[in-house]
Amino acid sequence: MSTLSLARLLFAVTAGTHFLFVALTLGLATLVAITQTRAVAKDSDVLRGMVRFWGQLYVINYAVGIVTGLLMEFQFGLNWPGLTDRARDVFGAPLAMETLVAFFVESTFLGLWIFGWDRLNRHAHLALIWIVTLTGYVSAYFILVANGFLTNPVGYVQAGGELRIDSATKLFTNPAALLPLGHIVSGALLVGGFFMAGISAWHMRRTGPDEFFRRSLRTGLVAVVVAILPSILFGVPQFDYTHDRLTAAGEVGAYLMMFAWLAMFLISLVALLKLLIPRWMVRGRLFQAVLVRVIGVPYVAMLGGWFYRENSRQPWLIYGVLRTEDAVRPMSRAAMASVTAGVTALFLVLVVVNIGLLRGYARRGPEGAALGRAEAAELPEPVPSF
Repeated sequence: MSTLSLARLLFAVTAGTHFLFVALTLGLATLVAITQTRAVAKDSDVLRGMVRFWGQLYVINYAVGIVTGLLMEFQFGLNWPGLTDRARDVFGAPLAMETLVAFFVESTFLGLWIFGWDRLNRHAHLALIWIVTLTGYVSAYFILVANGFLTNPVGYVQAGGELRIDSATKLFTNPAALLPLGHIVSGALLVGGFFMAGISAWHMRRTGPDEFFRRSLRTGLVAVVVAILPSILFGVPQFDYTHDRLTAAGEVGAYLMMFAWLAMFLISLVALLKLLIPRWMVRGRLFQAVLVRVIGVPYVAMLGGWFYRENSRQPWLIYGVLRTEDAVRPMSRAAMASVTAGVTALFLVLVVVNIGLLRGYARRGPEGAALGRAEAAELPEPVPSF
C-alpha cells in the first residue's frame, strides 16, 4: 500500500471505531434520560434501578470512547497537514466549537450526574442527564458541520491560498450536515434500542421475565420501532451528495448498510406486534435469542453508511477544492505503515477492553450496578479500636 492508502486506512480505522462508540453513547444517553424522567414522575424503584444499570453501561462506553476520540483528533495535524493548513478556518471552527462549547459542557455535567446521586434534588439531577444528552447531540452536529463541508463545501471564499468563512449561515445550515444529523439521531436510537433489548432478552432467557428486564426490553423495542423509519427517511436524500463517484469500496458499504437496515426493519415489525399485544412481550424464546444475536447489526449499518459516504467523495478530501493526495503528509511508506500498525493495535485493545467491560457489567445485572450506590453501603466495616 502507498503512503496515501495507509493514511486513509488509518483514518478509516480510527474514525470508524470512534463513530461506533459515539453511536452507543448517544443512543444510551437518550434512553437513560427518558427512563430517569419516568422514574422521577412515577417515583418507581424499578425505574430508578434501570437508570443505574443502563447508566453505568453508558458511562463505561463514554469513558473509553473519549480515548478513541482524542487519538483520532491527532491525525488531522499528524497525517493531513494539507487540510489543517488550507482549511484551518472553515474546517477548524466547528471542531473548536465542538470541543469548547459542547464536549466540555457535556463532560462537566456528566460528572455532576455521576457524583450527584443522593446529593442533588431529583429534578436537578434529572436536568443534568438531559443536558448531557442534548449537548451530546450538539457535539455531533458540530462534527457533522465540519464533515459536511468536506462533502459539500459552502459558505467559504479562497484568500491567500486558504479557505475562509464567507457565510457562517451557509456553513452551519449545510444540507450535507443537517440531513446526516437526523440520520445519526435515529441511528443512535437503533443502536441503543437493540443494545438494551438484546441484553434484556439475554437475562430473560436465563432467569425468566422479571419486571426489571421486561420494562427494559419494552423500552429498547420502542426505541427500535420509533427510529427505524426516520433512519431511512433521513438517509435516502443523502444519496444526492455522492457526486456520481461511488467507488467499489463505497458500493460495498452501501449494500452492507441496506442489508443491515432490512434485517432491523423485519425485526422491528415483530417488535411492533409484541408491543401491541403486551402478553407477547414475555413470550417467544426464539425472538429473544434473535435479539441477543443482532445487537451488532445497527453497528454494521452505521459503519457501512459512513464508509459509503466517505468513499463517495474520493479522490477529493474537500470535494472540488482539495484532492486527498495533496493533503497527506509526505513521509516514507515505512513510517506511515508503522504508525498505522501501532495505532490500529491500540484501537483494537480499546475495543476489546470496552466489550469486556460492557459484557461483564451487563451479565451482573442490576445488582452489580455501582452507579448511584449509597456511599455508606460501600464503606468497609469499621475496625474496632483498642
